[in-house]
Amino acid sequence: MTEIRATLIGIYKADGGIIGELSYFFGHLVGARNCELCDITHSPIKKKASFKALEKELLNEHGIAIKLLHMNERSERELQASSGREPCVLLQYPDGSLSMFLDFVDLKALSGNVSSLRKLILSRLDLYI
Repeated sequence: MTEIRATLIGIYKADGGIIGELSYFFGHLVGARNCELCDITHSPIKKKASFKALEKELLNEHGIAIKLLHMNERSERELQASSGREPCVLLQYPDGSLSMFLDFVDLKALSGNVSSLRKLILSRLDLYI
């Protein structure tokens, strides 16, 4: 079993649940809603295969787990660390502490590209853990 060194917690700029998902879907269709993290992790219908491969690589080769949350699914600590900064990716250390790992500007610059996300994550891991 792989030892978890840290967890990346992606926070979407959308609520979960049927109403939240439908609201985001239709808002995105008409250009009224956007989430750069959604663009990276999902195609219009499902999670991208390339993102699933990245999740597996980070866990198996680097001990980094990935957890993805909608805004209404955050714990109080996750809410405090990310409120007003969505979408973003937090880094949770083994002791439970959180820090901002990728902010909205970082995610926007990736333009939905999983390969670019991979490069950015790997380049920052040495700085954070």
